[in-house]
Amino acid sequence: MPKARETAVYTHGHHESVLRSHTWRTAANSAAYLLGSLKPHMRILDIGCGPGTITADLAELVPDGRVTGVDRAPGVLEQARATAAGRGLGNVDFAVADVHALDYPDDTFCVVHAHQVLQHVGDPVRALREMHRVTKPGGFIAVRDADYAAMTWYPAVPGLDDWLDLYERVARANGGEPDAGRRLKAWALDAGLTDVTATSGTWTFATAEERAWWSGLWADRTLASAYAERATEGGHATPEQLAAVSRAWREWGRRQDGWFAVLHGEILCRKES
Repeated sequence: MPKARETAVYTHGHHESVLRSHTWRTAANSAAYLLGSLKPHMRILDIGCGPGTITADLAELVPDGRVTGVDRAPGVLEQARATAAGRGLGNVDFAVADVHALDYPDDTFCVVHAHQVLQHVGDPVRALREMHRVTKPGGFIAVRDADYAAMTWYPAVPGLDDWLDLYERVARANGGEPDAGRRLKAWALDAGLTDVTATSGTWTFATAEERAWWSGLWADRTLASAYAERATEGGHATPEQLAAVSRAWREWGRRQDGWFAVLHGEILCRKES
């Protein structure tokens, strides 16, 4: 495995096919493991907030508190601000930030949350140390990440195995770790976190509508996103191979018996008082 580095290229980019999935995410479907620990007064930092749908949900859940959403990509924060404004939220703000070096004092936030972030960073252990640093004593570090090698589907449409192999090669070449979910607890312990609860959660796509949505966004992402560019420019796949993977996604999406499960690792870490 390549040595971790502090910088990594975000594999997906912010093509419409990527934001199509990011804007689907809610606190309920992506942060359920955290919600029982929230209190109305809490101050929350949402790292890698993207278009801000989870951020906005968290803000609604802490009406007497405040949520700050941060992302490395300034452009997507405009969409996040629009999301919050459209929901009439006055207790949320957004800023550009790097999780490896957060521009906040020690002990600032009650909760520091990151969904689908550590799989894309160069040094997840350093990132967790930073998250821990800016968390108040007694507060929570909450992280959830997918585990690509643990994703499973039916039926075995030729081409989806090629998709998984290609995605993992591209992600690792970009400095990330696509099988982050299984590593979260180990990374947390390496970062010096002590009170760590590790769980897992899934997304499942099985109805006709779900299959069409999930297969469609991956079929489009394979052809037209930053991921597609990095796959070809890095020598990982030819345009013809990408087209074959895209067709495989469309074929799977048309199958009435199609079923796809995305496994996520989750950690909820309480900072010592």
